[in-house]
Amino acid sequence: MKKLVILGGGYGGMRILQRLLPNDLPDDIELVLVDKLPYHCFKTEYYALAAGTESDHDVRVPFPKHDRLSLHFGTVDSIDRENKLIHMRGEEPLSYDLLIIGLGCEDKYHGVPGAEENTYSIQSMEKTRRTYEALNNLPAQSVVSIVGAGLSGVEVASELRESRSDLHIKLFDRGETILPMFPKRLSNYVQNWFVKHEVEVISNSNITKVQKNGLYNHEDFIASDAIIWTAGIQPNKVVRDLDVEKDEKGRIVLTPHHHLPDDENTFVVGDCASLPHAPSAQLAEGQAEQIAMVLKKRWNGEALPENLPKIKLKGVLGSLGKKHGFGVMGDTAVTGRVARLLKSGVLWMYKHHSGV
Repeated sequence: MKKLVILGGGYGGMRILQRLLPNDLPDDIELVLVDKLPYHCFKTEYYALAAGTESDHDVRVPFPKHDRLSLHFGTVDSIDRENKLIHMRGEEPLSYDLLIIGLGCEDKYHGVPGAEENTYSIQSMEKTRRTYEALNNLPAQSVVSIVGAGLSGVEVASELRESRSDLHIKLFDRGETILPMFPKRLSNYVQNWFVKHEVEVISNSNITKVQKNGLYNHEDFIASDAIIWTAGIQPNKVVRDLDVEKDEKGRIVLTPHHHLPDDENTFVVGDCASLPHAPSAQLAEGQAEQIAMVLKKRWNGEALPENLPKIKLKGVLGSLGKKHGFGVMGDTAVTGRVARLLKSGVLWMYKHHSGV
């Protein structure tokens, strides 16, 4: 028997399970999924859990149950490629023959003093729970500062406004205008929503230091009762520690078939992989589809194409509370209730089709 180990039950890991089970796994392959938590989490919805508008149970589903799948719950500390071992915290190492690394990302603090120690996060389920507890225990009229006005920062700010109308919310944007990667009309729509709902957007910000009771924007101190960091991500530390070629963002450089250049039996999926697009759940799923296809062709003795098709992304959708949203689907910009309904529909479909 050969052991195929998938590290991480995120969007990429789940899609690979769906494509290999129940009928496309050879009899001589043992499939093992390793994850810290005993369920798959919808990371794209952590902003709602943090704000208190969704429950813990709403943003997760159980992992698939199948007699060909073994679930191993624990924390990965390191990967020993030479001996094909995964070192787990507080337990014996796990061996593998084939490996798929999908360990996701962590916050990147850009060397800002005090940022890691004094901010809350929505990058993992455990950290998001702590953020939820902190935010929802704040007394009325507290100040919440959100550092980073990308998609995550915008969704946290808007959802928190809907959850806690009594809070003073400040959103620190490094750029001149909010969400510059979107069409101008979308950017203006989001900016106007924040003005209408009294979320203060602070443009051209540069957070130089974070303390327990506030932060410095350039040289100005802004007192804050809670600070949420959404100002950048980096690959999981296990991946950062791997001695392999990486791009300028620390993501692992891969062949066109998504495995390491010097090891065709080690694949990388999702946020840790160097790909032409910014990390997203949609991208991880598209890459996972191709990894599953590569594995199946290998097992069937079929030739692989020299290059795989470009991964096509359908678009990006963001929420502004429970009733409004924004996004781009193909070449079409959408705003308002339609965008929010589309996002809710995508989540519903995913939630009800995430088994095997």
